[in-house]
Amino acid sequence: MNSVYVDLAIGLVIAFLLFSLLVSGINEGLVRILSIRSKFLWAYLRDMLDGAEGKRSWIPGTIREVFARLPFGNKDARPKFDPLPPPVRSTATTWSGRLYERLREIDHNTSGRTSIAFVPPGRFAVAMMEMTATEGGVPAMLEQLRQDGSPLYGPLKGIWDSAKDDAEAFRKGVEAWFEGEMQRLTVLYRKYVRWVIAALGLVLTLFFSMDSLEYGKAILTDNAVRAQVAATADGGAAALERRLRDKCPEHPSDPYACVTEILASPAFVQIVGNAPVSVRIPDTGDPQWLWNGGDWLNRLVSPAHWPGFLVTFFALMFGAPFWWDILRRLTGIKLRQPDPTP
Repeated sequence: MNSVYVDLAIGLVIAFLLFSLLVSGINEGLVRILSIRSKFLWAYLRDMLDGAEGKRSWIPGTIREVFARLPFGNKDARPKFDPLPPPVRSTATTWSGRLYERLREIDHNTSGRTSIAFVPPGRFAVAMMEMTATEGGVPAMLEQLRQDGSPLYGPLKGIWDSAKDDAEAFRKGVEAWFEGEMQRLTVLYRKYVRWVIAALGLVLTLFFSMDSLEYGKAILTDNAVRAQVAATADGGAAALERRLRDKCPEHPSDPYACVTEILASPAFVQIVGNAPVSVRIPDTGDPQWLWNGGDWLNRLVSPAHWPGFLVTFFALMFGAPFWWDILRRLTGIKLRQPDPTP
């Protein structure tokens, strides 16, 4: 009896893991195609160096802005890609543009705008030191920042005062400060992207009409059928026919074909087949695409499936790493530890 519940737990965890991986994969694909990480970074840097435009900063304030403003906003804060090395004397008109001049060497795009999505704190600190050289030293750059009304003036002024005119201490201070800013940016990014993850999880749950409660029942049914087949196998075809006649009306006179049909369509295959479009692979011939729009819509509007949909939706919000850890605990899978000896 315990093995039945273990099979049920493992089956549910594997389903949640696979669907969570699908959600993560789609999200990562959208992020790469739309260059969201790069846009997010440079919008943040633009506000930090040049100041926010208008009353509101670039940071989305509502769920609607998360989906509409970030990937498809009218203004793209990313600088245009430039393969040339940084000039000796800056020609940029903004501080974010001057920063990009010092970061071109880590940009590997070939057209359009920059693809830089992460700036190492050490590289940022070196870039700031290069900018101070073009501005005539740290005091001169600080004065220019103050005149331009840059939000960067306050933090750099405090770091320079603490460094007591020591350029190396100033560089280390800038590096430590920027590392903290990147941590803050990561928290903001995850805060807004989780709404995208939630939307993708909801869409996939409804598209596959993944009723977790129904799926759990199907797993138990599979186990019951297997146990029934094993218990009656010694009785021959007649015993199987009496036990399984109602389960496979397509094969009334061939119990072995019935058993094959049942065991070849496990619970997960059945639950995935509830999507609007499914594929059936016959014994012979080409795969057949089936339209299940009517049955799919009936499942969505049926209140009996809503609790299962909610369970699936909230399960996907835990993410693939969570379900992978649960699966490892249930199955005893151990990760290979690196050999400490060279």
